[in-house]
Amino acid sequence: MPTGVAIRDVRGQLFDAAERVLVREGPSALTSRAVTLEAGCAKGVLHRHFADFDDFLAELVRDRVARIDGHAAALHASAGAGTVTDNLTRALLELFDPVAVAVISLVTSRDGLRARLREARPVGVPILTDAATALASYLTAERELGRIAADGDVDTLAPTLVGAAHMLFADRQGVPPEAGDIGKVVNAVVPGAQ
Repeated sequence: MPTGVAIRDVRGQLFDAAERVLVREGPSALTSRAVTLEAGCAKGVLHRHFADFDDFLAELVRDRVARIDGHAAALHASAGAGTVTDNLTRALLELFDPVAVAVISLVTSRDGLRARLREARPVGVPILTDAATALASYLTAERELGRIAADGDVDTLAPTLVGAAHMLFADRQGVPPEAGDIGKVVNAVVPGAQ
């Protein structure tokens, strides 16, 4: 890209480029050079907008976490409609899209990034923890409606669902699970859900 040419939504373009590199090549291939090459801009552009590469990565993770809020709101709004199994299956398929799975791998593989993220959130793994919180909120609403057992421990069920689903999605090279695979997990973890 020629110098002096304004780039619109630099952060968005860099995040999109990083996500493409992550999904295609994995966290070990994610460098500032790989991101800027993918984005079609000079390396200095990234460093003009972020303090360092770990700052960029932390903002990338935070951007991805913010997207979970939209999924959480839609899931919570679905309480009482459809079936609990279908609602949870759909939510887990949306939460564990290829980018989210790649970002989770990124967080677990980079000590500097985890340290940066822990400054604001000392507990949990971003995306996984946020997904569990969203599922717990939904399960609480369904429990109040009588669609899951009154003694259902949503604070245990939610992270169990997230962990089990993540295990199915975690293999970046394999075939992603289908709705039926996720539905089996949901039915095993939340038996008797209506």
